[in-house]
Amino acid sequence: MIQNTTINKDRLDIVDSLRGFALLAIVLLHNVEHYNLFYIPENMPEWLYSLDKVVWDTTFFLLAGKAYATFSLLFGFSFYIQFRNAQQQGYDYRARFAWRMFLLALFSQFHALFYNGDILLLYAVVGLVLIPVSKLKDRTVLILAVICLLQPLELIRIVYAFIDPEFTSYGHYFRKYARLAEPVVQNGNFYEVLRSNIWHGQLYSNLWQVENGRLFQTAALFMFGMLLGRKTYFVKSSESVRFWKKTLVYSIIAFIPLYVAKTYIPGIIESKVLKMPVNILLPSLANFAFMCFLVSGFTLLWFRSGGYKFQRLLTPYGRMTLTNYIGQSIMGVVIYYGYGLGLYKYTGATASILIATGIFCIQLLFSRWWLSAHRQGPLEYLWKKGTWIGVKKAVNDENNSKTP
Repeated sequence: MIQNTTINKDRLDIVDSLRGFALLAIVLLHNVEHYNLFYIPENMPEWLYSLDKVVWDTTFFLLAGKAYATFSLLFGFSFYIQFRNAQQQGYDYRARFAWRMFLLALFSQFHALFYNGDILLLYAVVGLVLIPVSKLKDRTVLILAVICLLQPLELIRIVYAFIDPEFTSYGHYFRKYARLAEPVVQNGNFYEVLRSNIWHGQLYSNLWQVENGRLFQTAALFMFGMLLGRKTYFVKSSESVRFWKKTLVYSIIAFIPLYVAKTYIPGIIESKVLKMPVNILLPSLANFAFMCFLVSGFTLLWFRSGGYKFQRLLTPYGRMTLTNYIGQSIMGVVIYYGYGLGLYKYTGATASILIATGIFCIQLLFSRWWLSAHRQGPLEYLWKKGTWIGVKKAVNDENNSKTP
């Protein structure tokens, strides 16, 4: 039997708030993209086209790739909390975590029926990497994480492209399935969308992630998050403040040349074989650096005040990440897809941001209402219960219920 344990409440609040921030960013991005229905409305006034371009560029510059990276970082952190609490009670959590990832894969399949941009299956598969590294030394985990962050497969492809100019690399196979999925979500009925997403949508989403370096990047972020948990860097101390200040400065220093490189270097590369891995490696590193800037800045602000109001506003939203992540997708596809309101034809980036804000407000109010009577969101509760099925008493770890 596993007894109850307690964990630092401040740690939970800051991590939940960060999750809420990342999920808000995801909602904004997905709405601007019309949930993978990339479409610019016609017959809009010129000033609105100009405004939409500014909103689109700003949203993607600030959030694209960074929200996902923050989720991934916190997923690894949550694994550490679960692993540590179970270990303190003499329970080997690794097999239970593998089962937990299987349950996450089931949630992903439900989510993917509605939205062909699901990321949960990637998390469920890559999350298994945490099992063999969970008992390795910090230095070893850090080395492995850095190797994954540097996209070893893309580095090999770059080297091989110089050695053999005739080398034929894999291409963007996801585009084939994107072309098959797009007309269905534009014009198909609900049943046709579900049928398409079961196959074409799944291949579209998961091939895109594999072909854009998400496998190695996600593994790296999971391991970095686990190390943050081991070092207790989300608990305020002189050491953690020092760490986040250094991270803030170094991330800015790293981001500027990486952003310049990813903006201009691919344009001067003529070889398509060489350009492809460069187009994966450089944006991946630039997004990681900017994510570090956002997370360190957010954390330092929290440490300074014990959580500003705008940060604490996001805490209940972040406590129900799985429920809200899947819920916002269902709401979004009904708003934009052809079988619903079909608003992808009429909403540019500015209008989509306003719709996203509305979805966020609805979910935030629901989260506050639900958590006033329950400890967890409804899907978080099912996930936790399923995780500990067969165990008389689970670790009372609120992070058990947290999604990436």
